[in-house]
Amino acid sequence: MAEVITMPRLSDTMTEGKVAKWHKKVGDKVKEGDILAEIETDKAVQDFESEIEGTLLFVGVEEGSAAAVDSVLAIIGKEGEDISALKGGDASANDSGSEEKKSEEETKTENESTSVEQTSSEVPSGVEVITMPRLSDTMTEGKVAKWHKNVGDTVKEGDLLAEIETDKAVQDFESEYNGVLLKQGVEEGGAAPVDSVLAMIGPAGTDVSGVGAPKQASKSEDKQAEQKSEAKVEEKSVAQTTNTSSSERVAISPLAKKMAQDKGVDINSLQGSGENGRIVKKDIENYQPSQKTESAPAQNNAAAQVALSFVQGEDTETPNSQVRNIIAKRLSESKFSAPHYYLMVEINMDKAIEARKEINSLPDTKISFNDMIIKATAVALRKHPQVNSSWAGDKVIHRGNINVGVAVAIPDGLVVPVLKNTDQMNYTQISAAVKDMAGRAKSKGLKANEMEGSTFSISNLGMFGIETFTSIINQPNAAILSVGAIVEKPIVKNGQIVVGNLMKLSLACDHRVVDGATGAQFLQTLKTYLENPLTLLL
Repeated sequence: MAEVITMPRLSDTMTEGKVAKWHKKVGDKVKEGDILAEIETDKAVQDFESEIEGTLLFVGVEEGSAAAVDSVLAIIGKEGEDISALKGGDASANDSGSEEKKSEEETKTENESTSVEQTSSEVPSGVEVITMPRLSDTMTEGKVAKWHKNVGDTVKEGDLLAEIETDKAVQDFESEYNGVLLKQGVEEGGAAPVDSVLAMIGPAGTDVSGVGAPKQASKSEDKQAEQKSEAKVEEKSVAQTTNTSSSERVAISPLAKKMAQDKGVDINSLQGSGENGRIVKKDIENYQPSQKTESAPAQNNAAAQVALSFVQGEDTETPNSQVRNIIAKRLSESKFSAPHYYLMVEINMDKAIEARKEINSLPDTKISFNDMIIKATAVALRKHPQVNSSWAGDKVIHRGNINVGVAVAIPDGLVVPVLKNTDQMNYTQISAAVKDMAGRAKSKGLKANEMEGSTFSISNLGMFGIETFTSIINQPNAAILSVGAIVEKPIVKNGQIVVGNLMKLSLACDHRVVDGATGAQFLQTLKTYLENPLTLLL
């Protein structure tokens, strides 16, 4: 029977997707795992793979067109099969034909709940049933890329059990129990739905051959468990940037991974010294970022547009990309929902210029003024945590980490990659991270998690000669810093008129979170750091 493939929700903020390219045509044979199409979301372009086999019978969205999440993307079935009843504008088009089926499934689920509970009671004492975890908000099934423990192996809490491949990345899955691995519910390379049996751990010699699925919870319990699982993932795992092939994944120990996250180290640039090239603790401790050729300064700004040709007397149109539509929506929401106000200050950059010259005279070191501003901003946020906060309706959330988003221009508008724990990074780490993410942003190579979690944002147009401007706050941040050009101007110094290097900063604040005095104090601290760079070392 033919199956309807709907437009997937590939990010938590996605409401519609655009088909950037079809890899299969109507009439083509499709196998499980084949790439059907490239879907452009509000954040990136992602490959969309088929989960079923058959013939592509219908394409619901033309290449270059967009459609709402859950609308009909394609239909796959047997060649020559009648699919006229399945075609429609969205998944609800199939409701009339599937309501009875849904009803039967719901009834079946209710009827089976008793038998499932009875199966659960068969689990021997001391045996823990581990289910396939939900490692992302869009994950429906997981694939075991690799087992690190075999049946009969002793397992301790915190040991790496397996590597689980989700719809976004490959992640390490650690055991929460002590015992012996009694059963592997999914073979290496095999896939299973979320919440199905992944493994069983218990006392050595326990017979679990007749044990079925674990007890199912009620709908409300399922929702709580899902939320708990997602929270645990955020705390215990760091998603690795990968291609669809698990063989290209970075091998790293859990401790080294945590250290890399805390220090802002790009693990993709490391060569591991552990077994089979695995990155271990000492590799992070000895990490020295390599400096690539400095990118064009325009990578750190938010202004470039798609080049257009001008024809006298002829109006032309450019369809909006998914990215530009989302940018427009979010900026409008921010501007009209958050009460913006603006503070401006002028910085004497003479000492910063000298400090940068000395730093760049060191071997393999090349930093920009933007890197210095990012570092000074992150340290200033430590002293003014109210600026590093978010409005949440009936409360203000004070963020525990300082994650600075840096506006980067792309042909479709701008994106804001995020430097996690920026205050703990040094100049060279900031420089390497910004260049890497800015380069990948232009080719839509950034992952969704690299553009999430910012607590403050910076936009720099100084390289275009713009002396001062104001920005719209990047929600849910409470403020954004706009950086202008360094300009030579006459200033009064020790009673004499001399030439000085001045730079203007503009701080846009959400008045619901940051009061005028708080914003002014933050700018004064930032001014002190930039005018006296040595204070950043204290």
